[in-house]
Amino acid sequence: MIRTVPPFRADQVGSLLRPPELKEARAKHARGEISEDELRAVEDSAIVAAIRMQESIGLKGVTDGEFRRAFWHFDFLEALEGVESYEAGQGIQFKGGQTKPKGLRVVGKISAPERHPMVEHFRFLRDQTRATAKMTIPSPSVLHYRGGRQAVDKSVYPDMEEFYGDLGLAYREVVRQFADAGCRYLQLDEVNFTYLCDPEQRQMLTDRGDDPEKMPGIYAAMINSAIAERPADMRITMHSCRGNFRSMWIAQGGYDPVAEVLFRQINVDGYFLEYDSDRAGGFEPLRLLPQEKVAVLGLVTSKTGAIESKEFLKGRLDEVLKFIDLERVCLSPQCGFASTEEGNVLTADQQWAKLARIVEVAGELWGS
Repeated sequence: MIRTVPPFRADQVGSLLRPPELKEARAKHARGEISEDELRAVEDSAIVAAIRMQESIGLKGVTDGEFRRAFWHFDFLEALEGVESYEAGQGIQFKGGQTKPKGLRVVGKISAPERHPMVEHFRFLRDQTRATAKMTIPSPSVLHYRGGRQAVDKSVYPDMEEFYGDLGLAYREVVRQFADAGCRYLQLDEVNFTYLCDPEQRQMLTDRGDDPEKMPGIYAAMINSAIAERPADMRITMHSCRGNFRSMWIAQGGYDPVAEVLFRQINVDGYFLEYDSDRAGGFEPLRLLPQEKVAVLGLVTSKTGAIESKEFLKGRLDEVLKFIDLERVCLSPQCGFASTEEGNVLTADQQWAKLARIVEVAGELWGS
């Protein structure tokens, strides 16, 4: 059956490879060689071109490729009141390398800005397409997970419960701003639930004083607070992966340790789930997915350029049917193609071919 509301049978996580002219413009802007307006003009042009490509492929939900961001999460979070970015001692450690040395810390009471700058990013996207405009933002848990208690000023938040509460309410206001701008397809990028499936990550959290058994419940409560007042026709999904930077990864482990909370205690409409490698485990946790929710299976990898065959994808979907019926399944890449502006190790042609393959397979399984 064709789906007319998000998530769609053929869908995508959000970020796209930045074209060379956009990378060049961002570098020039960083060096002070072009103005903010000149950079924005290049971004606008690149976004429109990306929208047209998505439409031509047949995607019903289109994004701006996150072309105005350097990182998938920092750019959104540092716009919240009470949050500041700083040059950290080291970047985020992946299996094989590090990101740029940047961090976030909480230095004041958390609240939403009068108008979050990414609401304007959505407005531009909305005005450039007749398809469904999809907006992606990091989950509120991202502000806590990396730095923990040490990244939250104790003189501002002596009680972490107050911090969690304020963060959820700040997000609720930003969600309202997106809704007022017409956004009806919003995605929370929530990598930390999958990090909590990795024994190494769980040990790291324990060593710094956090309890990995309690964190899924804390994060679920924040997410539910954030989306508690969304309009009835606003569809909200959640994306989970195990790290994505220049085709590298951070965590591994199946969804089993968090599946109960992830699927049954968080009030989203669907889940984009990484399933492109053995690091994600098996499909068994999908048996816990409630009847009214949708699993968007990331069977197509964004980390390499080899195009998955139709036979391979259909075979993987056959395995899924042991645990969930096909009507509650959609298809997508396992992550975005450029969670940071550097992008993954594949070409733009390969990126578009992968998205086209997803549309093709979805059309054969569920109808065009």
